[in-house]
Amino acid sequence: MKFRWRFVLSLALGTFLAAGAAFGQEPAVKQEPTPKKEEKKDEKAVQPGLAGKDTTKPYTAEQIAETVVAIYGFPGGRNTLNQIRKTTVERGHTSVLNTEGKTDSVSYQRWIIRGDSLAKEKIRLDQEFPNARYALVFNDDKIFGIYNDSVFTPREDASKTFENQIVRGLEALLRYKENESKVDLVGKEKVLGVDLYQLDVTDKQGRKTRFFISAKSYRVMQLEYEDTGVKYRRKFYNYNYAQGTLVPFRSVLWADDKMIEESEISTITFGQKVDDELFKAG
Repeated sequence: MKFRWRFVLSLALGTFLAAGAAFGQEPAVKQEPTPKKEEKKDEKAVQPGLAGKDTTKPYTAEQIAETVVAIYGFPGGRNTLNQIRKTTVERGHTSVLNTEGKTDSVSYQRWIIRGDSLAKEKIRLDQEFPNARYALVFNDDKIFGIYNDSVFTPREDASKTFENQIVRGLEALLRYKENESKVDLVGKEKVLGVDLYQLDVTDKQGRKTRFFISAKSYRVMQLEYEDTGVKYRRKFYNYNYAQGTLVPFRSVLWADDKMIEESEISTITFGQKVDDELFKAG
């Protein structure tokens, strides 16, 4: 009998101690599943975005060109430029390196009647040099000069310089569609900390001009072209809006490594009446 009670007491005591030990343990911590690491996107494929465009894909040459057009004629782009710039009257000053290696100070005035393309543009540039004053006219895709109301054929170098101002200037990019030019994206590079797209514009005559476009502002910072073995480079400065369209008020032109021209606009207006007689050869 005593043995039985001792057995029961021993069993109860063991149960109590086991329960007490279990009561004193901390509850097991539930292990949360390790979150998967978020896949890192290929940053090289992501470029600064255009509104409404898929920024995970590289831009095409036409997308970049169209963005430039939109910025220069914001917000309507091509339609705004065509509407505002039906005519142009521009006055300014140019410093030009002459054939003797000296710099001539030249006052100029430019009149433009906008055409459906650059080939149909009417442009007259009056220049007042220290010892002469004459005009160069671009009309019907031809160039001639006017001096004292008499028409003359300009020197080949003067004609070429005037032509390059037209067909290798900003309008070559802004009106690439109207000119039926081809645009090609060459690449993207960083110059002095600024990311620049390199865009080639080749017109129907095979003349190629490379434009360096800010990847941030989509303004043309400079352009380059080669003519008769000489590499030309024009840089643009002092951007401002004139009647809602973007204009660089200063530009500098280099031939190889020599600065040969610096131009600054004093005033520029669009939409004024321009007499068609200015562009006739008498």
